[in-house]
Amino acid sequence: MNRRLLQFLQAENITQTQLADTLSVARGSVSNILAGRNKPGYDFLESLILHYPNLNLEWLLSGKGKMYHEAEGPQTSQEAPSQQEDPVQLDLFSIPTSGLPQREISKIMIFFSDKTFQEFRQSD
Repeated sequence: MNRRLLQFLQAENITQTQLADTLSVARGSVSNILAGRNKPGYDFLESLILHYPNLNLEWLLSGKGKMYHEAEGPQTSQEAPSQQEDPVQLDLFSIPTSGLPQREISKIMIFFSDKTFQEFRQSD
């Protein structure tokens, strides 16, 4: 996993120090993970996904799939919302599209005033 994390840093064009500061973790912990001395904990991985939502966690942990979800590539770090929000309970993927060509909604993105965003994908 440490090699994949290093690949991710290179793809995002960020340093170990920048990643540690973004995730609010000790700089030494990123260094230890990259050196293979430690494995990342839950808090580290959770913060990583909150700040880099396009990163494919399955790829990072196991090497399966691609570095980023679907066709999305590197993206500047997004600040995580300061408080957890309740998930939206609306079925936005079944909005009627009468009068429009037959198309299905596959992804909805909500942008917040604090310059963060949340992405919703239709589950198969």
